[in-house]
Amino acid sequence: MLDAVFKALADMFTQPFRTVLLKSVGLAIALLIVVVLLLFRLLEWLSVAGLTWLEVVIGPASHGPLIVLDWIAAILLAIGLFTGAVMLMPAVTALVAGFFADEIAAIVEQTYYPEEPPGIALPLWLAIWEGIKTALLAIAVYVCATPFLLFAGAGVVLFFLATAYLQGRIYFELAAARFHPIAEVKAIRRINRATVFTGGMFIAAFVSIPILNLATPLFGTALMVHLHKRLDTRRQTIEPPAMGRLTG
Repeated sequence: MLDAVFKALADMFTQPFRTVLLKSVGLAIALLIVVVLLLFRLLEWLSVAGLTWLEVVIGPASHGPLIVLDWIAAILLAIGLFTGAVMLMPAVTALVAGFFADEIAAIVEQTYYPEEPPGIALPLWLAIWEGIKTALLAIAVYVCATPFLLFAGAGVVLFFLATAYLQGRIYFELAAARFHPIAEVKAIRRINRATVFTGGMFIAAFVSIPILNLATPLFGTALMVHLHKRLDTRRQTIEPPAMGRLTG
């Protein structure tokens, strides 16, 4: 596992990866800006609507105190936007991975496994759809996990474990789907859930580092390509080799 992690880290800023890195980071920033703007509009609307309702209920005499409350709401809005951006970063990078996973995986395969048959790229729409599903699942999980952040360490641990599961799942499936049909990929992931989850913990740690986490699609895909190769080699020593990746 550590060997795969170090290889993925070493590859991220090498020449073959730079073009993909720039495209991946650019798309991640663009999506993050869109998400932050949407969050800003939502929270701003809630703030204005709430203060307007209070002034109507309490009366004109409350205008002065409500101005102070408005400033407090603006500070909370800024904190909420920052928190929302941090929490949604794993979902954003998972969506970005759907666009570039095959390009990244192909580079890793050509670099480290040139003697083996290359994987077959997923249709772009399918890769993006898998990323969208994981991003939506991540948002749902994070919304459920957010209240537990009030319980200090317990909430942080729960959030990290949820991120590890989701990140390990999406990146492993994108890497493995180049060689197996989706149903088989999910079966392989379930059989090796502990290994995939451990890999997901490294990705979760990576995605928690500000700025650097914009490169999560490269690190996560590269790591899971190495991991899948090792699991597939182990599986083929036990089972007869498959006839090839099915489609459909």
